[in-house]
Amino acid sequence: MQHLIDTDQLSNEQIRALFEDARRFKEKLPPPLLADRLLITLFFEASTRTRSSFEVAAKRLGAHVVHLDPGRSSTKKGETIDDTFANLCAMGPDGVIVRHSENDTPSRLAEMEMVPVINAGAGNYAHPTQALLDLYTLYEWFEGDLEGRRVAIVGDIVNSRVAASDIRLFRRMGIEVSLVAPKPFMPPATDLPQYERIEEILDDVDVIISLRAQLERHKKPIFEDYSEYARRYCITEDLLEDRGILIMHPGPVMRNIDISDEILDDPRCMVLDQVKNGVFVRMAVLKLLLLDAR
Repeated sequence: MQHLIDTDQLSNEQIRALFEDARRFKEKLPPPLLADRLLITLFFEASTRTRSSFEVAAKRLGAHVVHLDPGRSSTKKGETIDDTFANLCAMGPDGVIVRHSENDTPSRLAEMEMVPVINAGAGNYAHPTQALLDLYTLYEWFEGDLEGRRVAIVGDIVNSRVAASDIRLFRRMGIEVSLVAPKPFMPPATDLPQYERIEEILDDVDVIISLRAQLERHKKPIFEDYSEYARRYCITEDLLEDRGILIMHPGPVMRNIDISDEILDDPRCMVLDQVKNGVFVRMAVLKLLLLDAR
């Protein structure tokens, strides 16, 4: 039984196969490869893109999807997550897609070896399908030539499971990663190049991945408000000028704080490409775990 808790569980060969499936699915939707399969989505944190993307991906493959709202489940009555999961698995699903605020929840459920578990984002450590779709977006744009590409991640890196997953997967694939953020937004220990000003990296990167500033997750005020943050870290036309840097963001984008309105409409902005590719990459992940790996 194979799970997807983090991308390190996938071999390079499996990642290449995922990307090839995603490419084929994008060119032409497949027949219902997962007809009569049942998936349960179990999201203990709010989600728009990830949950919808998984549901669309599953239905494109012919699977049925049931969403459990934890806010209305027996976890509110004191049932443990492990017991909730075990009871759901007793109903015979073919896989469970889980999001949780704790880093180890998806791995703990996977260790129960009841059904394949897919991590849809956990704590501040792992969001494997986001990392895969980000990498696939770059793979597609650069026509597979990723070795030596330079990516700067800008924003609240310390709280970002997307950044953590991207860093691990990108470096594995030969991509050079640098970090740009105020010091309180930086991870405590890293061997990656660090900068406090975006201007320092503009002439040395191919891609900027902007992140939402999660001011609410910091105990001490870092900025008085988002406007102060935006003055230093918002990606704007004035900042980029005519540089051919690709701009990405995992969403939700705070307009004119993370990225300006003008850049969101700019051809260099890949945000909607990421969302589109997310469906096809997640289709490939579901095919791998529910069909190929069995």
